[in-house]
Amino acid sequence: MTDTSTYVPPKVWIWEEGNGGKFANINRPVAGATHEEELPVGQHPLQLYSLATPNGVKVTIMLEELLALGKVDAEYDAYTINISEGKQFGSGFVAVNPNSKIPALLDQSTTPPTRIFESGAMLLYLAEKYDAFYPTDLSERAECMSWLFWQMGSAPYLGGGFGHFYAYAPEKFEYPINRFAMEVKRQLDVLDKNLAERRYLCGDDYNIADMATYAWYGMIVLNNGYDAAEFLDVASYTNVIRWAKEIEERPAVKRGRRVNRAWGPEETRVLERHDASDIS
Repeated sequence: MTDTSTYVPPKVWIWEEGNGGKFANINRPVAGATHEEELPVGQHPLQLYSLATPNGVKVTIMLEELLALGKVDAEYDAYTINISEGKQFGSGFVAVNPNSKIPALLDQSTTPPTRIFESGAMLLYLAEKYDAFYPTDLSERAECMSWLFWQMGSAPYLGGGFGHFYAYAPEKFEYPINRFAMEVKRQLDVLDKNLAERRYLCGDDYNIADMATYAWYGMIVLNNGYDAAEFLDVASYTNVIRWAKEIEERPAVKRGRRVNRAWGPEETRVLERHDASDIS
C-alpha cells in the first residue's frame, strides 16, 4: 500500500457541501424535498420517473418485455428525471420515492394509487401484477428471489463503492480501490461459476433476476462500465459475457436501454416514452 493520510475522524461528523467528488452536488445527509415541483402525468396507469442508469434500465427492460409478451395493459409513460439538476428532490418525486433516488413508479390503476420506490420491488410488483418472468414453483421462485436480492445487495459495492473510488472520487486512493475491486471481482466470479452450469441465473428460463443483474454486470463486462474493463479483466469471465450478450440482443432489452437515456448519440436517446412509436 502506498496511501498515507493524516486524517483523524472528528468525534461528530459534519457535512460540508461539495465534499464527495463528481456527484457531490446531488448528495446530502438529509431526506425530503428541497423545492415544490409537480410530476408530469401521462395517459397510462403506469407512470415511471427515471433515468437510464442501471437501476432505471432494469424497470424499462421489464416493461418492454411485458409489452413484447402482449401484456397491453403494461403500457406506460416514462419521464426523465435529471438528477444532476436535483429533480429527484422535487416535492412530487419525493411523494413517490421518499428516498429521492431513481427510479420511481406509480400505478394509478389502484385505489389509492400504488407507489413503488426500489427497482427490485418494481420488478417483483410488475412480475406479480402481470404473471410473467417470475417462477410459479415455490423452490424456483426462491432461487429467483435469491438472485434478485443478491443483486440488490451487491450493486452498492459495484456502483457506490468501486465506481465511486475508481472513476468519480476527486483523488485516486489505493486502499479503497483495491478493497472494492476485490469485491467486484468476487461478485463476477460468483456469477461466472453459476452461469457455467446454467443458461440464465436460475436455469433455462429468463426472469426478473436476469434483468436486474444484467443491468449492472452487463454494463461492466460488455460496455466498459467505469472505463474499468481492462482493470477488472472482465474478458476472463466468459460465462458472464455469454449470458450478457444473449440478453443484450433481446429486442425488448434494446428498447428498454434507450428509455430515459439522456446521453450518447442523439438517435439512442428517448427522453420521454408514451407509446411504442416513441422508440423508432
